[in-house]
Amino acid sequence: MATNGTSDLKRKQGIVSSLCKHFSLDPKAFSSQVPGNDIKTLYISILKSSGKESPQNNDEVMKWIAFADSFPSDSKACHGGLNELNTDLAKKSVLLGNGFTPSEADVIVFSVIHSSMIALSTPEKEKLPHVMRWMDYIQNSEDLGALFEKILLEKPVFEPQIAKAAAKPDVTSSAKGTVQNTKIADKPDTEKNAKKSDSVDAKKKAKGDKEAVPEKKAPEKEASDKDKELSVSLLNIQVGLIRKAWKHPSADSLLVEEIDVGEAKVRQVVSGLAKYCSPEDLTNRRVVLITNVKPGKLRDVMSEGLVLCASNEDHTKVEPLLPPEGAKPGECISFSGIDGKPEDVLNPKKKQLEKITPNLFTDEKGMATFKGIPFMTSAGPCTSSIPKASIK
Repeated sequence: MATNGTSDLKRKQGIVSSLCKHFSLDPKAFSSQVPGNDIKTLYISILKSSGKESPQNNDEVMKWIAFADSFPSDSKACHGGLNELNTDLAKKSVLLGNGFTPSEADVIVFSVIHSSMIALSTPEKEKLPHVMRWMDYIQNSEDLGALFEKILLEKPVFEPQIAKAAAKPDVTSSAKGTVQNTKIADKPDTEKNAKKSDSVDAKKKAKGDKEAVPEKKAPEKEASDKDKELSVSLLNIQVGLIRKAWKHPSADSLLVEEIDVGEAKVRQVVSGLAKYCSPEDLTNRRVVLITNVKPGKLRDVMSEGLVLCASNEDHTKVEPLLPPEGAKPGECISFSGIDGKPEDVLNPKKKQLEKITPNLFTDEKGMATFKGIPFMTSAGPCTSSIPKASIK
């Protein structure tokens, strides 16, 4: 590793601690192995002690271990490696795996580059948006706060859209008409009489036009009702914590979760996530869910909510939205500039959910939004490791 002896030791200690947390092992058992061993040797030792087999993509893991081993500690020399990493992450959410549980490669590289990222100025960090998005996800997914100083990700501020004021009526033509009438009054009577019939016809036409204007109010009222019908305020969106998850007894594509939303009793929710994550991935995970959908059975199992998930365009990657650490189960998601009381229960016949969800998506940094307005909690916005994703 391209570092001096002291920083080399400190960096490897960080890697051992984070890997042990990842595999639920005691780092003290490996403290004597840190001096004199490289990252690859330490990783193999920890993996063996965890009882887990080498991952199927072991060659890729080794590629990222080599990246970590050669990553320089010098603040100037590290820029090349960070730019390379940023380019790689522009095409994917995480280094390896589906992102539900960060891979060993993600944990190792995070541990290695952390000190370099902390030392960067804000403008320098802004040049590495994909690395910053990825680090924010890893530090929250792995709960590494006790091991590493938290890197704060600057979130873009969205201003609510304000309806434009109605255009003022154009009084220019009326004013011109007054001036012209004044000039006509000064002309000889013979000329005035010649144009009298034309003037009367013009006035009748103008009067008819004015009387027709009020009829345009109906479409405006219709548009207002439509906007209200499509407002995200109709949805009761809350933070939840999955206490337990298991496979659906009669549907391979479904999972069943017990979710704490701050009520006296947990809610049972059925989700189509079996293809994308295991029950173990979801247990004790924070999620975002709609709690005012009409309860109903899915393949004979009652479901009392809808877990909101981000999906890429071809649906090869799907994951539940992630509220930030510190968001409490049961708190409602808010949207800046949008007020309104949620429906007690959504009416399936009105297809409200179907009309609103096309406006839910993640931005280029993976922040969950409604028409660009972030899903906000008391602890910050909700996110996903999948940028520019649809949310359903």
